[in-house]
Order: sequence, then structure tokens, then C-alpha cells
Amino acid sequence: MQRQDTKASRPRLSFEFFPPKSDEMEVQLWKAVEELKVWNPDFVSVTYGAGGSTRDTTLDAVSRMINEAGLAAASHLTCVGATREEVHATVAEFRAAGVRHFVALRGDPHGGIGTAYTPFPGGYANGAELTAGLSALGGLEISVSAYPEKHPESRNADADIDMLKQKADSGATRALTQFFFDNDHFARYLDRVRAAGITIPVVPGILPIQNLAQVKRFARLCGATVPGFVDDALAAFEEQPEERAKRAAELAARQVDGLKAMGVNEFHFYTMNRSPLVSSVLELSGFSGRSAGANSRAA
Repeated sequence: MQRQDTKASRPRLSFEFFPPKSDEMEVQLWKAVEELKVWNPDFVSVTYGAGGSTRDTTLDAVSRMINEAGLAAASHLTCVGATREEVHATVAEFRAAGVRHFVALRGDPHGGIGTAYTPFPGGYANGAELTAGLSALGGLEISVSAYPEKHPESRNADADIDMLKQKADSGATRALTQFFFDNDHFARYLDRVRAAGITIPVVPGILPIQNLAQVKRFARLCGATVPGFVDDALAAFEEQPEERAKRAAELAARQVDGLKAMGVNEFHFYTMNRSPLVSSVLELSGFSGRSAGANSRAA
């Protein structure tokens, strides 16, 4: 595997959150934000629902993260259900709230994952076009998606790499990968990415497993695999939450440690709006930024 370009500094962290759908979920989100900010992430991101369905709640969340929590925050942005002019208007509103970083995504089809994607009339057709449009606006940091096991709609691995190259050539700052559990997938993918002349950082997406059955459903939808060693580590403990959480933290920490050994120095954590398990992984992997042992219980 070709090693990532790294600096002699602490590993870089970012956390992904999603906008809350209820008062209870809002409390959970802000509890997670407060507890994870002590790890000094380089940025956090907030997802953006299909067709802009969470636009207002995403804007509220990312604005509060910037202005109240003091975090560098990125908003996801998709092509779905909007003209280019409407996308630009959304960008302008988010910029007015302090957002200077977007995660540019095509987005899921209106009919849901597994149905055919049709570009919105007058809109951006894909993530590369959206990246180019954001880049043309100027003054923005732009992250994009990447798929170590191939996007489920890509014709083949070469087409998948070509799409990432288009995004990079259009002005992307970094690529954040879909979650994966086998580091060999990432190693082979990064070799193909670099061989294609793509030089932007490719940041592995890490998903500490809160719920194994749910993760398996996610994986089937997004084309990721759940290796047998994950089942071996967790399946027998679904009814034992404390032991399951301990083993899930150890599993994710081993993955992070393995990536560090490959030269990886940046990590993007899918938090599921929960902090304890993520914090346990970071403690086990030797990250700094908080008092050792504080709030370390993963369950």
C-alpha cells in the first residue's frame, strides 16, 4: 500500500453527526457534541437529508456547533431535488451562518437506495459537478465521498476511481470514505487511488458498532461488507450490552491501530450521535485531548 502523506503531528480527527428528529434525539445529539469536543476534532460534519428534507435542522445544528460549541463544522450538501440556483441559495444561507466547509454528495435517489438515480432538472448531476460548482463559488473547503469497496451503483472499480478523480480535479479538499471493517480493502483502494494520480487525502471512515444487526443492514444498502471476524467478536454478546460495547470498542481500536501502522494520520468517525463508544475507541487507540479514563464506559 502506498502510504498516506502525513505530518509529524497528532492524528487528525473528525466526527459525523446527523440532525435530530425529536426533542429526545436533540438532547442526545448535544450531549454527544459536548462530550466529543474534548477530543479537539479538526472538524465535525452534519448530514443533510434526502432532497433537503433536513435542511432547516441541519442548518440549525451546524450553526450551533460553530457559534455555541466553538467547533469547525461542515454541512453535507446533495444534488437531489434542487436546481443549481437553489443549491447556491442554500450555500449562501449556510455561509451566512458561518459555514465554510461542505461535504459534497450526489445523494440518494428520490425512490430510495436501490432505485435508479435521475438528476433533477436544472440541477447538478453528480458529486463531481457539485464539487465544481462549489469550487467556483470560492472560499470553501470541500470534502467528498469515497468507497473502498466501490459505490454500489458504479459499473466497476475503475469507474468508481474515475469519479473520485473527477471530484479531486474539480476542487475537492479531501475524500471521506464509506465505513469498512477490513483494512485490506482500504489498502488496496488507496493503491488504486494513488495510481490514478489522485493526491488529495483519503480519510478512512470508522464506524464503531453500536448495533450489529443495524450495521449489517447499512452495509447491505451501501455495498460494504461485514467480515466474519466482526460476527465472531460481537454476535454472541447482543444481549450483554456492557460486554458488547467493550468488544466493539476493542474491535474499532484494532482497526484504527492497524491503519496507523499503514501510515494513516486522519480518521473520520461515524458517531451515530453517541459519544461513549467513540470515546472508548479513542482512549484505547492512544489519542490525546481529554483526561485519561474520564467517561470511558462504552455502554
